[in-house]
Amino acid sequence: MFLVIHGFTSSSRSTKAQQLLKWLKAQGREDEWVCPDLPIDPAEAIELLSKIIENSATPPKLVGSSLGGFYATVLSAKYNLKAVVINPAVNAGLVLRRAIGPQKAWHSEETYEFTQAHVDSLNKMDLLAPADPENIFLMAEMADETLDWKRAAAFYRDCHQLIFRGGDHGFSRFEQVIPLIDSF
Repeated sequence: MFLVIHGFTSSSRSTKAQQLLKWLKAQGREDEWVCPDLPIDPAEAIELLSKIIENSATPPKLVGSSLGGFYATVLSAKYNLKAVVINPAVNAGLVLRRAIGPQKAWHSEETYEFTQAHVDSLNKMDLLAPADPENIFLMAEMADETLDWKRAAAFYRDCHQLIFRGGDHGFSRFEQVIPLIDSF
């Protein structure tokens, strides 16, 4: 099972989530795809993802992008799971403190209020380092306009890494690396 964890204000309709679903469908494996639409509240998001993991018949592989990469890292440590983190947010509370205020969802007209309490919640989840570097595969693109790939490369320094020149925050090469994600 792939537990796909989308980024900040994104959803199960994100490009990467849908590309992975399409790839799995082509192989008759669409039942391996789980991608919940996460609440804006980080504690609620982690609680929802934890319930999915705890109720899964087999240990899921986590695939997280941006804030979802942060969540995947936290959950990998908590449950000893493999995680592929794509252009992940390192120190998400620090990164997202500039997002305090009203936010609009990427794939709908829904709006949210992102608060200091949400930032504090992210800060409480922060790890000093990945718990088990063997369980983490960092994928990053150097031209990510939102997050600094060097921070991710340093934080995940002992983990598996694949870093590309160019690209963007959406990780333009995602379809090309799906087979690597599957085999990790």
